[in-house]
Amino acid sequence: MTRSRVIVIIGIVIGSMATHSRTLQASDALHVQIDALISSHSDFKSPAAITDDASFLRRVSLDLAGTIPAANEVREFLADSAPDKRIKLVDRLLGSPQYARRMQYVFDTLLMERRPNKHVTAEQWQAYLRESFLQNKSWRQLAQELLSADGTEEQTRAAARFLLDRELNVDQVTRDVGRIFLGRDLECAQCHDHPAIDDYLQRHYYGLAAFIKRSYLVQDPKTKKSSIGEKADGDVEFTSVFTSETDQTAPRMLDAPPVIDPPPGEQLYKVKPEKNVRAVPVYSRRLQLAKSLTDDANRAFRENIANRMWALMMGRGLVDPVDMWHAQNPPSHPKLLSLLADSLVEHDYDLRYLLRELALTDTYQRSSRRDALDHGSNADRAIGFSVALLKPLSPEQLALSMMRATGVAEQQLAAAISKQEKTNDPQLALDPIWQEEALNKALASDTKVFVEIFGFEGVQNAAFDASADQALFLRNGALVQRWVTQKNGLSDRLHALDNDAVAEELYVSVFSRLPDADETLFIQEMLDATTDRKADLQQLVWAALVSTEFRFNH
Repeated sequence: MTRSRVIVIIGIVIGSMATHSRTLQASDALHVQIDALISSHSDFKSPAAITDDASFLRRVSLDLAGTIPAANEVREFLADSAPDKRIKLVDRLLGSPQYARRMQYVFDTLLMERRPNKHVTAEQWQAYLRESFLQNKSWRQLAQELLSADGTEEQTRAAARFLLDRELNVDQVTRDVGRIFLGRDLECAQCHDHPAIDDYLQRHYYGLAAFIKRSYLVQDPKTKKSSIGEKADGDVEFTSVFTSETDQTAPRMLDAPPVIDPPPGEQLYKVKPEKNVRAVPVYSRRLQLAKSLTDDANRAFRENIANRMWALMMGRGLVDPVDMWHAQNPPSHPKLLSLLADSLVEHDYDLRYLLRELALTDTYQRSSRRDALDHGSNADRAIGFSVALLKPLSPEQLALSMMRATGVAEQQLAAAISKQEKTNDPQLALDPIWQEEALNKALASDTKVFVEIFGFEGVQNAAFDASADQALFLRNGALVQRWVTQKNGLSDRLHALDNDAVAEELYVSVFSRLPDADETLFIQEMLDATTDRKADLQQLVWAALVSTEFRFNH
């Protein structure tokens, strides 16, 4: 049997849902308020039905835990008749160590954009992020740590990677602070007011630059480690290449009032600048960056992260692209974005809270199936969030999900537990956090291969089409073939089943759903006609893993 004959048939779920209007109350849960604002918007047309249980389980598991559910989890969820089972699922995922790992991957990509290691190792940095999300550290606190750590203390050095691994280059840091923390890409305002965006001004760029202009990297001659020093003086002056006009600015957040240095005292430095000595001023402009950025008066900070979390869950930002917020590209739903941002402030920038409320909305839980009978265009429905959008799996999601589907993850975890049980501390093997760490360690090298193939330095890839290298890797790569042929893995498990049981086991394991009648019949007919059952089952598993249905969160 050729690979081209292996076809995965995706069933079409068509449905619509009546929109009920009522007076919105401030006491309503956030997810209720979100749905009310979405459904009352002019772009909300021909809403898709709420997706089925299997699709919801797969979708939310990928979004909150970074991998597809195990086959037994699928069967248990589908058999559960409790009306609140989706709420319980969301809470279980958010309370799991897998959630912290998922957020580690998300924020590693967001903050460092797959840059190579320079001053802080990826292991230290990722461990810091993961621990932050295990503790449910607020976004405000996390942002403050990233921008205030100077790299001198071992316990906080990992947080300094944001600045250190950008070599504290003023232009690079200025642009990235604007993009990542404020949702404004001010790069084209470096030499002049932005030629195409009226509200990106040169003084905005240099207002951010003024916070970090005085800081610099210094290397310890003994340890060879770099850290951040800072001068006590130095102002920012800029000249427009368009008008040749020169101006100055104190540190400031976009159009917020400038942050004025206090009157200089008798001592300017705690540690004076000398050769190979890290200067420490009495007053630090760089530390004012973290304070000013996260101040409640700076709406851009909270609106930006609310928009990014919405995009993470819904597949598209309310401001899209997420780092191009300006008057000509306003939020599609301004009242909704304000609601999300203000709710974050009320809950101390608790991202776990926000993600929970997003996952509980009808908006998030709508089907991704397109109703061919409605008269609204797909683009209109996407902008109005009346249908769920497809989201390509990240490299980490794809690798971990393939290893979960093929049984590789299960075997690796069992081996780690068995090894730990033979030590002096066998009880540790029962700890969910230890189990997650042990499994991640066992799968790390294979996951890294996917990151190298599917990840792109400097961008957050959301491409729908695989590149030639990626397609060849999936088609002929030794790694995927090793997983497919894993001893006692999915292929062997299917081989041990009767023909009429194969389709269900395959679909539950790979696609996290039951097969429909056509899919079941196709597989039964294929197996009835096979002359090499084991080889054809391996081909079937491979075709499922590289299918479009598997590669997307839908």
